[in-house]
Formats: sequence, structure tokens, C-alpha cells
Amino acid sequence: MKSVIASQCGERMRSVRLRHAVATTLIAMALVGCAANGHLDEQVASLPDIAKATDPNPAAQREHQRILLAYGGAYQNARVEALISKTVDRLVAASERPDLHYKVTILSSPAINAFALPNGHLYVTRGLVALANDTSELASVLSHEMAHVIARHAAIREDQIRIAALRSRVATDLFNDPQMGALALAKSKIALATFSRGQELEADGIGVGISSRAGFDPYGGVRFLGAMERTAELKPAAGALAADPKYLDFLSSHPATPDRIKVTQANARQYSGPGRGERDRSEYLASIDGLVYGEDPSEGFVRGRRFLHPRLGFVFTAPDGFVLDNTSQAVLGMDPGGNDALRLDVVQVSADQRLSDYLTSGWIENVESATVQDTTINGFAAATGVAKGDQWTFRLYALRFGGDVYRFIFATKQPSAEKDQTFRASIDSFRRMTATEVQTAKPLRVRVIAVKPGDTPELLAGQMAVQDRALERFLILNGLQPSDHLKPGDQVKVVSE
Repeated sequence: MKSVIASQCGERMRSVRLRHAVATTLIAMALVGCAANGHLDEQVASLPDIAKATDPNPAAQREHQRILLAYGGAYQNARVEALISKTVDRLVAASERPDLHYKVTILSSPAINAFALPNGHLYVTRGLVALANDTSELASVLSHEMAHVIARHAAIREDQIRIAALRSRVATDLFNDPQMGALALAKSKIALATFSRGQELEADGIGVGISSRAGFDPYGGVRFLGAMERTAELKPAAGALAADPKYLDFLSSHPATPDRIKVTQANARQYSGPGRGERDRSEYLASIDGLVYGEDPSEGFVRGRRFLHPRLGFVFTAPDGFVLDNTSQAVLGMDPGGNDALRLDVVQVSADQRLSDYLTSGWIENVESATVQDTTINGFAAATGVAKGDQWTFRLYALRFGGDVYRFIFATKQPSAEKDQTFRASIDSFRRMTATEVQTAKPLRVRVIAVKPGDTPELLAGQMAVQDRALERFLILNGLQPSDHLKPGDQVKVVSE
């Protein structure tokens, strides 16, 4: 969570509208890439279609800075950077366009994502680097993004978007019928989604060829896509807050991950059988040993139900059963059933404004004035109130801490006095961190260890500093299935402080 954030409050909380929202969609418009759920975050920027990593074009520089801002900045790690540079050099030499040049930036984000700008600037998150198990898996991602640049997908996609917008305007103007224009736009969106899925499959095919010719195991992409799919399944159920998955698949810019796995496997078979290419697992694991895992250290840590922010100096505990997710915009939490949720973010409010007045100032709708009152929480000035929507009831808290105001929004589908007490107990846990707590708070890191006699996945997972589904995360992090056994001497990844 950044120090001062104001953005929209949760997905599909239709009665809630936060003003002063951060327009992060502007950043996404520059990207062509792959997300952890198997769907592509693909949009288009008007950038030069020339792969020169040192491109001085102002638009390219602006997009680069926006990406850094959205993804926690660049992550500096000499060993990982050297590994990526070496891998890219091999891939470029084996590609259809060895004359093109690329620059790769590692983003300090736990998200599992990679994307490319049309000028040859590639991005991978440290979350993706942590998930991969060998160099061939990383090579599959890098070659896929290089394929987007080689095939000019961003420029082609931009042309398609322009055509779609033109068709909609023509239909509206010609027939003087907004519904006709809307229908034309809807049809164009479907066509664009299909076109984009075709781009992704094309990039998969080109990428497998590049990786194989470079000497890497062409099945690295199959393994990594499988790990992405398994990781996506670990996310807690979002209940009514989740979008209809069928709708997402229909208009998704990426083929569903199972489909991509099948296509990637078929492409790999054209080059060799499993196990014939290089994986470079030992070198890869040595390079990522000590990699920061999870949240950006500058934006706080989730430890079970607790959230600690050493830089801002506070800690709080979520209600029982909640799973927390620390994003760059806010701390989000939800119970496994999807019936209760929370959001914490930070805004700047004038010191002269009463917090009770702030709650009714319009940043959130449908606040019931009779429920708003000033209060104190652990000695901090605060205010609370209730807002109601169609399906959700929101218990609001605004708490002044230092020069900022911390906004807690607790949402429930089943409001009750007991539930309200639960939310109050959570907000009462908000306090200033002690000097010792600040000094001892450390980020999680990937540690590579050798399996000892008697070690089992269950035993090693129990030792990890991960409380949410630790065994499943250990298996996925190491590319293992539940039926797999560890052998003494094997190298595995664990997560620890």
C-alpha cells in the first residue's frame, strides 16, 4: 500500500464511488503481456514500432515511468539481471529478427506478469521470476514477449482499435441510432478479442520456436503455464464480487490457460521430445536465491491476518478468517465465503476538517447521516458511519494518523450487531509500531535449500513463513505435484524472512 492512495473501493460495490480515483488504466494501455490468471493484459500505446531499447522517444519514456509507478519501481538484483541478460542474448541470436534489440526491466511487484512495449522494452515482475523453476521456463516468457515485438502485434492491435471506433461512429451517424452504434461497437469488441487471442497463440508459437532454437527445453512454457494456472486457483473465492468467468473467457484477450497449455505442448512437440533441451535449473535457482518474495518492502507486509507497514509505522489485524492482499492501491481482505470484505487505503484530508464531516463529504455514496459520529481509536481521532448498497452494508472508519487519514471500509452481506463488533475489534487493533517492531520487520525472500533425509513437502511447507495454504504454495513454487516425493540433495525453494 502506497503512502497516499485514493482509488475505487472494491469490485462491483456499485453503491460506493470514491472520487479522486487513480487512473491506473492509462498505464495498462501501453502494455502487451501475460497475467497470472492466464489472461492477457494487452492494450496498445502509440509508441514507435522499432525495437530499440535506448529509444529516446518521449512517449516511450513516459510509458516506462508510468509502468514503474504502477508496479513498485524497478527491482535491482545483479544476479537475476545477469541471468536475464544472458538468456535474452541467446534468444535474440536464435530469433527471426536477430537485428532487434531489447531491454528488460524487472519490476518490484509480486504479481506474476510480463509484457512488452512495441519499442522492444520488455518487463517481467519478480513474482514471475520467483515462480519459474528453471531458465527454460523464464526463456518461454521472454521469447513470447519478444514474439509480440517481432510480429508487430501492438501496432496491428492499435489499427484494429481505430477501425472499431470508426465503425461505431459511422453506424451512429449514418443511421442516427445510438443502439445501432452500440451494436456495431459490441460486434467489433468481440472481433477484437478474437483477434487478440489469435495474436497470443501466434506469439506462443513463435516463442516456442525461438526458445527451442536457442537450445532451451521447449516444454518450459508448458510447465510455466501450468504453474500460473495452479497459482490462480489459490486466490480466495470472491463470491458476488467476482465477475462471471464465462464472460471473461468470451471477451478475454487471452486464450484460457488450459487451451494455451495444449497449444504450447503441440508446438513443443514439433521441435523435440520432453527433456531434450536445456533447463539450467541449478544456475537458475542459484541466481534467484534471496529474491524478495511477496509485497514490495516499501509498501508493508502481510503476515497472516496482520498487516505491518514499517515505513509508515502502523500495524493492524484483520478479522478471523480473512485473507489479506497488499496491493499498490490498498490493503484488501476477504473471508473465504466471500460474504465479508475490507479495504484500507490512505488519503490526505485537511487538518481543519472534522472526520465526521469527511465521511459525509461525498467520497462514498449512501452514507446514513444518523450513523455518523466522531470517536477515538487507541488515542487517534476517528469517525465512523454506515453506508448501504443493494447487496452490501459498509461500516466506515476514518482515522487520522500523522498527516494522513486512513480509511477502513468493512463490507458485509449479512449485517448484524455481532458483525459490527467484529469490525470494531479489527479497527481497535490499529496502533503505532514499536521501534523494535520496525527494526525487525523484514520482507520475505526465496531461499534455495538442499533436501535433507526425512524432509517431506509437508515438513518444508510447515517451515515456510507463509500461513495461507503453505503446502500448495510450496508445491507450486517448486513445480511439484502432490504425489511427488523429495530426494535428499534435491534443491527446492522455500519462503522465509
